[in-house]
This record gives sequence, C-alpha cells and structure tokens, in this order.
Amino acid sequence: MQAWKTYQEKNKDRFLQELLELLRIPSVSADSRHREDTRRCAEAVKKRLLEAGADKAEICPTAGHPIVYAEKIIGPGHPTILVYGHYDVQPPDPLDLWHSGPFEPVIKDGRIYARGACDDKGQFYMHVKAFETLVQTQTLSCNVKFMIEGEEEVGSESLPDFLRQNKEKLQTDIVLISDTSMLSMEHPSLETGLRGLAYMEVEVSGPNRDLHSGVYGGAVANPATVLCQLIASLHDENNRITIPGFYDEVAELSAAERAALNKAPFDAEAYKEDLGIKALWGEKGYTTLERTGIRPTLEVNGIWGGYTAEGAKTVLPAKAHAKISMRLVPNQTSHTIEKLFTDHFNHIAPEGVTVKVKALHGGEPAVTPVDSVAYRAAGKAIETTFGKEPIPTRGGGSIPIVALFEEVLKTKSVLMGFGLDNDNLHSPNEKFDLFNYYKGIETIPYFHRYFAEMSKEG
Repeated sequence: MQAWKTYQEKNKDRFLQELLELLRIPSVSADSRHREDTRRCAEAVKKRLLEAGADKAEICPTAGHPIVYAEKIIGPGHPTILVYGHYDVQPPDPLDLWHSGPFEPVIKDGRIYARGACDDKGQFYMHVKAFETLVQTQTLSCNVKFMIEGEEEVGSESLPDFLRQNKEKLQTDIVLISDTSMLSMEHPSLETGLRGLAYMEVEVSGPNRDLHSGVYGGAVANPATVLCQLIASLHDENNRITIPGFYDEVAELSAAERAALNKAPFDAEAYKEDLGIKALWGEKGYTTLERTGIRPTLEVNGIWGGYTAEGAKTVLPAKAHAKISMRLVPNQTSHTIEKLFTDHFNHIAPEGVTVKVKALHGGEPAVTPVDSVAYRAAGKAIETTFGKEPIPTRGGGSIPIVALFEEVLKTKSVLMGFGLDNDNLHSPNEKFDLFNYYKGIETIPYFHRYFAEMSKEG
C-alpha cells in the first residue's frame, strides 16, 4: 500500500539510526559483566515499543534477564499476532578477528556490521518499525503483542516459567518470529522447521595435579589425549554418530519429501568458496541441504586443557574439557539425548581417568504446518514484495521457545526470517544487509493484512 511505502521511505534514516543505537548496547547474556547492559537494552526496547504505538509496555523481571512485553489491542473481533524476538546477543570473541568494534556498528558496502545486527536485534526491530508503520498510517488490522526476551543465547532458561505464569496474557492466534534466514534475496524462502538442541559440557580428570610430561608421560593417562580419543570415537567412518540409540526416534523423510527439499538452489562450489574450504563433510548418503536441515548432528564447540599460553611448557594436564552440542530433529527429545550422551561418554571412558558430564541447556525440534492460514499469509506477503513465491526450507538452527509455544500456548509459529546464512551469526563480523532490513519492514505489514483477511475467510 502506498501509505506504508511513503511512511517508510520518509523515516528510513531514523529507522536505521534507532537500530544502530540498540546495537551499541553490549547485551551479552552469557557474560555476568554485562548484566546491567542487558537491563539497559531491555529499557531501550520498551521505550521504542511505546514510541512505535504500543498502548502499554513493561519490563518483566525473571530469575535471569528481563523480558520486554508490549501490546496494542484494537478489538476482540481481530486476530492476534504475538511477535517474538530476543535482545540478547552472543559474546563477541575472538575480538581480534573483527574488522571494527563489535558494539561500534559500521555500515560498509550496504551492510551493518555489529554483534546482534542480524541475530536478533536487526530482525526483531523490523517488526517494531513495521508495527509503527501500521499504527501511524492507521492500517493496523490485528491485535499485536510483543515478547522480546534477554536469554535466547543462553537457552531461554526463564521463558518456560514466564510462559506458564502469563499464559492468558500471551494468548494469540499465531507467533511471528524473525530469527531465521532466507536462501537469498533472489530466492526468498520460508523455514518450515527448526532443529532442537542438547548442549553438553564434559570434563576428563586424571592425576591430582599437572605433571612433568617427561617424568610421567607414557605412564599416566593424559586427560587431553583421552578426551580427544573419546570425541573422535563419537563419529564412525561414514560420519554417523556412534552413540547407541541416538537415531532411534529420528523422523525419516520420504523420498518425495527429500526431493522437494533438494529443489532449493544450492551451489556447492560457491558454498565452499564462501567458507574457504576445499571439501564438504557430513553423514554419508545425504546432501548438504539434508545434513543441515533434517539430520541430527554432533559438534565440538570448544575444547581446552593444559598449557595454552605463549611459548612451551611441557606438562601432562590434570584436566581437559570440551563443550559439545547436538542438533536434534523431529521425534528426538533433548532430555533423552542428554541421557544417551552421558551414559555413553561414561561407558567409553578408560580406566585412569574420571569423566564428568553436565547438560547446559536444550530445546526441542519444531515443524510448522505449510497449509495454515498464517503460513499462507507469510507466503503471500513475501510474494507481494519479492515478486516470487518463497521456497519452503528446513532451518538448521534452534529456537527453543518454538516448541514451548506450542506446548504451553497451543499455538504454532511462523518463521519469517530475513537474514542470510553468511551473515556470520555467532562469529566475528556479524552483518545484516540494509536491503534485508528495509525489505523486512516492507514485507511484515503485508503479513498483518493478509493474516487478518484470511482469518476472516476461515
């Protein structure tokens, strides 16, 4: 609609500057040194929601970081949309690999570089500005609620209690989430599912102190060596996970479903070039699109032990540690996988070392129906602004709250992301294209319009 475009074009510079202000706040939820920063970011989000037209907005305290809730209710005869996002961000490390400060946003070649630019400040803020557009042009056709949390990057630990305690307030017809990606701006897509997560930390202990590797090496089990051996044994020669029972509940897709998934455009050579690798890797018998969307995985996220500072120190370390995450697919559950992993890791540990396994956090896989009113409204909105139908895809990442929304609120979600896989999420030099940011603000009002129209049609 012309009124939307006129308003957005007139205010696009302000929309950008407001996002840059949010990006300057180092709201790193995993780092206790940034606790006050997360609170400050929550206050900034509340302020912007009120300015955008929310009737009320509040900071909701939790056992961890606060949740921002806001709403504008235009009447009982209108459908309700709950917008979910998160204002917390990943730690910026390693800092020396950033070409500019992670919390000093820089615009270069039409892209915003900053931690949180895409994940998820840039993406949830599209909804705030789209909402403002609808309010200011007097075209809001749905009741709108916002729930912007501050713990997504550490497992959303406070959300289950918050959802259950505020179930009535959060009632909605659909949850709308932009914390995912598209294939490209030339090939717009809609994600129809997300993988779950089981995130573990392991510790392997040996002697009661670090030992001289010359005096004791060869006679005492080295925890670092043992840990490497244990980790290496978790995949077989076909890159299949060796934990007994790991695949028992995996939902296998039919040949037709796999064929449909692989219709998405994928250039293996461009993929390798972008990542600076010479070959692809993964479970035998599956394509890259299948490996990153419909198959479970096990990855080492960090490993440490012994002497790692400058120069040499010949020690046999007393302890070694690793963080290991497993992405899960439909029918797998995080609690089951956590137990399978723990039992297996303890079982394969040799004598001479002691193993401790701790589950850090987890989340369940989720699938969204492609025949729902909300999904069709999202598809039509994207087709309106991109000029082509979106391709359905499966997302490789995890958003723990999606399965919880369905469990507690009995509500499905629509995953309408505008990021790209190469936006360096969780890595140095995270980015978000200005085109994508403005395209999201342009497209989201159409979702509201079409969702309201299709809901009336039934």
